[in-house]
Amino acid sequence: MSDRMDIQNVLAQMRSVQMQSQNAISPASLDRADPGGSRVGDVQDTKSFSELMGSAINTVNDLQMQSGKLSNAVEQGVEGVTLTEAMIASQKASVAFQAVTEARNKLVSAYEKIMNMPI
Repeated sequence: MSDRMDIQNVLAQMRSVQMQSQNAISPASLDRADPGGSRVGDVQDTKSFSELMGSAINTVNDLQMQSGKLSNAVEQGVEGVTLTEAMIASQKASVAFQAVTEARNKLVSAYEKIMNMPI
C-alpha cells in the first residue's frame, strides 16, 4: 500500500508543477504588472522554466538510480528487497522519464513554431 501512496505523491508533485507553470502566466498576474513591465507580487517568487526542468531532470535521474540499485539488489538476492519494489521503482522512473521527454518535445515544438513565424 505504501507504493500506491508513493505513486500518488509523484502524481501530486506533477500536478503541483503544472499548476505553478500555469499560474506563472495567468491573467491575474498580468494585471499586477506595473507600467514599467516588471511583475509584482508572487510572480517573482516562482521558479523559472529552466529551474523547473532542471529539478525534473534531477528527480528523474534519482528515480532511475534508485531503480537500478533495487534491480541489482534483486538480482543479487539481497534480503529485504522484493521484486515488487524493484518493478514499482522501475515504473516510477519510466513514467517520470516519459513526462520529462514530453515536456521537452512540447518545448522544441513551440520553439520551432516561433522560429517559423513570419516577421
